[in-house]
Amino acid sequence: MGNASLSIILADLGKIEFDGHDITNKAPHEICRRGISRTYQIPRPFPDLTALANVAVGVMCGKPRPHMGFGDALLDASHCLEFVGLFGKRNILARDLTLYELRVLELARAIATTPKLILIDEVMAGLNPGESLRAIKLIRRMMEEYHLTLIWIEHVMKIIMEATDRVVVLHHGEKLVSGSPREVSEDPKVIESYLGKKYD
Repeated sequence: MGNASLSIILADLGKIEFDGHDITNKAPHEICRRGISRTYQIPRPFPDLTALANVAVGVMCGKPRPHMGFGDALLDASHCLEFVGLFGKRNILARDLTLYELRVLELARAIATTPKLILIDEVMAGLNPGESLRAIKLIRRMMEEYHLTLIWIEHVMKIIMEATDRVVVLHHGEKLVSGSPREVSEDPKVIESYLGKKYD
């Protein structure tokens, strides 16, 4: 979103199903309306819109709701901003928000689409330890209160250990191992692949 260009790679093999529906090669807005949302490693807001308007766009692009006007979308967006702690910045342009606030705005916009599943890409990148802790608590609360499933790409092992229920480790594009955070962190294949044989 925003100034960044998006490239879409279509699948030429296999099939992707979600919630009983084939979503293979569906357009992003169709996938969103099926209940999948996402955040970006590099935040992609609409920089010249306010935080409130950014989240209202998420409301309007999410699950279809008959007879919903823009005023309704703004009200829903206000609730999302309040949930993530950004209501006080609702009238600030996105380009004037801090990195932490932009990452939280991404989460607010994601939940505004009324998803069942959110894909999160390195939401902690660039955050200091205090901000990371706040983000972890917020994401946990999102899962509990909105009954969400999250698929989270992250390279900071401390965060993975604290914030996830199940970990899948990829190595050269293939699944190396999966299991609980503790099981994965103690797996010899993971230790060798990411730390070297001397740690095995």
